[in-house]
Amino acid sequence: MMKLVNDPCGIFCILFTYSSIIYADYVVIQWVVLHTMQDSLWAPFHIVLFNTFLLLLTVSHLRAMFSDPGTVPLSHTNVSLSDLRQVNEPLVKREDWTMCTRCEAYRPPRAHHCRICKRCIRRMDHHCPWINNCVGEKNQKYFVQFLFFVCIISAYTIMLVIMSWVRECRQCKMYDMDTRQTQVLHSVILIMESALFGMFVIAILYDQMDAIYNDQTTIEQTVYKRPNPLHRYLFSVICRWPKISRSTSKLNIRSV
Repeated sequence: MMKLVNDPCGIFCILFTYSSIIYADYVVIQWVVLHTMQDSLWAPFHIVLFNTFLLLLTVSHLRAMFSDPGTVPLSHTNVSLSDLRQVNEPLVKREDWTMCTRCEAYRPPRAHHCRICKRCIRRMDHHCPWINNCVGEKNQKYFVQFLFFVCIISAYTIMLVIMSWVRECRQCKMYDMDTRQTQVLHSVILIMESALFGMFVIAILYDQMDAIYNDQTTIEQTVYKRPNPLHRYLFSVICRWPKISRSTSKLNIRSV
């Protein structure tokens, strides 16, 4: 189990993420489902299904946040590189191991140093502030699950809001004007939040699936100068991976 990374940006993103989740759950239950479907059997169905997706999203996010992304262990003794090559890595060419000048650890191929976690990560894809952790060899599957459930919930939320606008609600006519305006305001904010999160996460999910399909991490795609489409540019602005890749590419110095 990893400890929480002491990164102000990451901690803010986590608080913002869970604040958005709690707000979405409140609006969907209070102002969308119960407000427009309170006499229908669809109300408990949508509440249970929506909160099931939220539970799955939360579990996958927590696992991505607290799982070890593949941290390369530090050597606390004077172990030589030749000795370290003889253990734990039977499937790779041990002569391809390098030494990180930042954390002074011997690292296997495709491992990179994260300037925020201050450790080398196996098959590091990028450091994501939204999980306040690196996305690497051991937690990428949880990160992809988190992205998938965010996409599902964003689409589901937009569908519920549109249904509440289109579906005739007899009880809604009984509410006063202030209540109606509050319901519309919450619905508009929620649909904007879902659309923005949904579009952003779809771009990242596509990038992750592309990286998995091509067996290249985001850092490796930058080093090999693959085409940089619009979604990857937006991804770079928010997840800051170019800064990491530029710093780590300079550290890829072989130890003789």
